[in-house]
Amino acid sequence: MRRVAIAVIIAVLVAGCAKPEPPAAAEPIVSSTFNATDVAWLQLLIPMTEQALALLGSAPERTSNAQVIRLAATMNGEHRAQLTQLRGLLSRSGVPETDIHDGHDIPGIVTPADLLIVSKTTGSTFDRLFAEHVSDYLRQSVLVAKGEQTSGADRETKALAVAMAKARAGELAELNKNGWL
Repeated sequence: MRRVAIAVIIAVLVAGCAKPEPPAAAEPIVSSTFNATDVAWLQLLIPMTEQALALLGSAPERTSNAQVIRLAATMNGEHRAQLTQLRGLLSRSGVPETDIHDGHDIPGIVTPADLLIVSKTTGSTFDRLFAEHVSDYLRQSVLVAKGEQTSGADRETKALAVAMAKARAGELAELNKNGWL
């Protein structure tokens, strides 16, 4: 019995002196108000908006069409503000900002290849490509915002989805009103 007790004490002492195992890679702590839909929506909308902003910012140097320049400038300001909100929400969720969609050619994202083609155009050709890419981006934004509204959990994220869907539907109406769709 005494040998067993000594063996237990030695085992405890040896275990206490052993080099601890490194902790496993920590998963980000996600705020309890966010669900997977909220995070996925934010992770999609951030790169979608960033790429669209690159297109919007190119308008003044690629066209002389005052309507295109005005629309691009208005959208640029509004979408930059929305991007700030999206990033703030993702930060609040506890999930680090990484572009999990990098290299993906998915609906609504103005790809680097699209931007390269657009950068080689001017005038009416630019205007046509601008309207095409912007309308795809806006349509997809409205569609995925509806998914967030239906399946998201975080109240503030859902409210942003409502506001964005309304604003982007209005921008689509503006494109249509100008005969670009």
